[in-house]
Amino acid sequence: MAGPGPVLFALCIVLCSLRMASSQAGTCANHTFSSDRAFASCTDLPVLGAHLHWTYDAASDSLHVAYRATQSPSGWIAWAINPTGTGMAGSQAIVALQNSDGTMRAYTTPVDSYSPSMAEKELSFGVSNVTAEYEGGQMAIFAVVGPLGNGTAGGVNQVWQAGDSVVGGVPQAHATSGDNVKSMGTIDFVSK
Repeated sequence: MAGPGPVLFALCIVLCSLRMASSQAGTCANHTFSSDRAFASCTDLPVLGAHLHWTYDAASDSLHVAYRATQSPSGWIAWAINPTGTGMAGSQAIVALQNSDGTMRAYTTPVDSYSPSMAEKELSFGVSNVTAEYEGGQMAIFAVVGPLGNGTAGGVNQVWQAGDSVVGGVPQAHATSGDNVKSMGTIDFVSK
């Protein structure tokens, strides 16, 4: 009769394999969008269960982007470029939320203060083809951003955010501690 050693070893192998598969499943490189959209590059953002996918088009100095994050249907997500600073104020955002009828809505809004209205408005640079989807516990925003101008695609200040509630079609304030205040950084869309 064999001792517990081989059984424990086999169990350890199975658990380790499941853990590796689970951790790899959460990376941007393994993600397939339901709409068969594909992107040349991606990065797993460090907080808020977020990922950014993009293809940079040098000829038009524009980005085809997809920002996705884990979120409940009652919440909202946003991704922004800040052309004037590193934080939230001054950022040019794209927001996604689920309407009361279950359809997704995506729109642009400039974040001009730390208490923004979140009203739909044009940004300081061009944005087109803005759409959103909700699948598998994640919200995703799709857009074409640009032209960015002045070679800014090589070093861009980005901000991303998520909130837990929407009232009357308006995203409500997000948390002001923890990961919600760490969701910013610089990204190079050209060299990655």
